[in-house]
Amino acid sequence: MGSSQWTAERQELLNAAHEMCQDGLVLGSSGNVSLRIRDNERELIAITASSIPYASMELDHIVVIDHDGEPIVGDYIPSSELFMHSAIYRARDDVKSIMHTHSVFASALAVSGMKIPAILDEMVIAMGDEVAVTEYAHPSSEELGIEVVKALDERSAVLIKNHGFLGVGKTPNEALNICKLGEHVSKILFYSHMLGKVDKIPESIVNAELEIFRMRKLS
Repeated sequence: MGSSQWTAERQELLNAAHEMCQDGLVLGSSGNVSLRIRDNERELIAITASSIPYASMELDHIVVIDHDGEPIVGDYIPSSELFMHSAIYRARDDVKSIMHTHSVFASALAVSGMKIPAILDEMVIAMGDEVAVTEYAHPSSEELGIEVVKALDERSAVLIKNHGFLGVGKTPNEALNICKLGEHVSKILFYSHMLGKVDKIPESIVNAELEIFRMRKLS
């Protein structure tokens, strides 16, 4: 089905998926990555195929579909989390790419139902204040998409209850960097709790850094 279409965009997505795997943010074929594609009057989604290990993923495993899951490019089954990706794109016009990971420390927080408070300046500027945790919803369901959109709000990251982490951005690489930072901050929070004290950034500083976050979204 026109597998030569949108080659550059699909290659960009594939590169991010490979790096996601190499950095240990996923295991096997878990997690997923997508990119919004504008095609004249249509809006399409390039997304990783279901059940393909990232270590062996190739360009043909990046499929292009519409928001209903109808195939446009590629013969593989799209990620089972299509509903979640579509829900975010419908709710957030500023989001161009989404990455969902199962990294260890972020997933531990998601299992514990523990949000990530504003503890590092770079996380507030990149993610927009604390990282909330969704209510539980079954994987691959439309309800999960609703809960993720609600908890994500205007931010760039969210913890998915009993599931994992999700980051959004203007490019696959930006979404990847959000997921890397999310795992980094989750690890710091975990060790801070072991040390017995977690100090948040003062509210006045958070508010100033949120302005930087919002300006970056508009740029």
